Amino acid sequence: MPRRAAGLTAAKVRTAKPGRYGDGSGLYLLVRSAEARFWVFRYTQDGRMREMGLGSALTFSLAETRVKAAELHRKVKLGIDPLAERDAAAASARTVMTFDEVAQAYLAAHEAGWRNAKHRQQWANTLSTYATPVLGALPVDSIDTGAIMRVLEPVWRQKTETASRLRGRIESVLDFATAREWRTGDNPARWRGHLDSLLPAPGKVARVEHHPALPWREIGAFMALLRDQDGVAAIAMRFLILTAARTGEAIGASWAEIDLSGAVWTIPGRRMKAGREHRVPLSDAALDVLRLTARLRSDPSPDAPVFPGGKPGKPLSTMALLMLLRRMERGDLTAHGFRSTFRDWCGESTNHPREVAEGALAHSIKDKAEAAYARSDLLDKRRRLMSDWGTFCGRTAPGGEVIALRATT
Repeated sequence: MPRRAAGLTAAKVRTAKPGRYGDGSGLYLLVRSAEARFWVFRYTQDGRMREMGLGSALTFSLAETRVKAAELHRKVKLGIDPLAERDAAAASARTVMTFDEVAQAYLAAHEAGWRNAKHRQQWANTLSTYATPVLGALPVDSIDTGAIMRVLEPVWRQKTETASRLRGRIESVLDFATAREWRTGDNPARWRGHLDSLLPAPGKVARVEHHPALPWREIGAFMALLRDQDGVAAIAMRFLILTAARTGEAIGASWAEIDLSGAVWTIPGRRMKAGREHRVPLSDAALDVLRLTARLRSDPSPDAPVFPGGKPGKPLSTMALLMLLRRMERGDLTAHGFRSTFRDWCGESTNHPREVAEGALAHSIKDKAEAAYARSDLLDKRRRLMSDWGTFCGRTAPGGEVIALRATT
């Protein structure tokens, strides 16, 4: 047994005044106060004095601490650094997170900042469909470029837009893991300066597929057919077209958002893609649609959906609009595509300014200089535009004649 100094006894451990007291084999009692008494192991490694805490003297007895100090003293003699050994053991015992576990933690941490549950579901679906089969069970700190390429390569050329979105989401999950100290090193899913040298740029692989849109010259005939359709879906589709709104914005409208007397529909920022409140001027044609659905209204509460679905208090589903188009034998179209129809009509058949048309679509202005001067939502100018659009949608020109509406000054 290593030599032990004779100075410490159990009684002295309990009564010693503030100071440091040696017991041999590197064991010391450090007393700061009657309630603060600690065991410390001191040793020299590579010519440098080091100290390792062994716990409270109020918790661990002198006898058991001597056994622990003797073992540490033996390791030092063998060239083992007790502090380095302890740190390595702590690192290996750290919780190992898999990619799927980190992805779930990321979703839980960020979903409060997302506009709706659909956005979270899109994230989850993309990762579970493409990333999980390859990365899901892997420790997040072991994921390298090879693993990322096994996920992306099979879909990069066939579904480039999806693959590009997938890469960005994997990158976000791995950045989250790094911030939480679950992995270290560069992010193998980063694009610039890394994957851009291994994969072709998305824009060079495939053109972005736009939503199928009805040619603007055919909108009058389509609206005439739509008025002959029964059901809430047909009414909602008419409203969507007349307001040039996104599908979720239109079918998610509540009566609290509608000002019939002021002919304005105010969509709160939480339901908008850009996260900002958007006012939609209602044309006479759009007001006619709202008055029609108001007569069919059964729920008097302000938050009741304008276009109710099958469940009480719930709005119509996007599937209802899709099925409507199929019943009309226009499965080649999408509800979202009518925004393109509207925009094409604005550009090709009217003199309404571009910024007014873009404002009607609630598009963000990408040019910073232009955005700095766009302090108004151009409601009055957009009101004239939407009135012209409502009039145009109600006309069917004989023989395909184009009826062009000019902006008023």
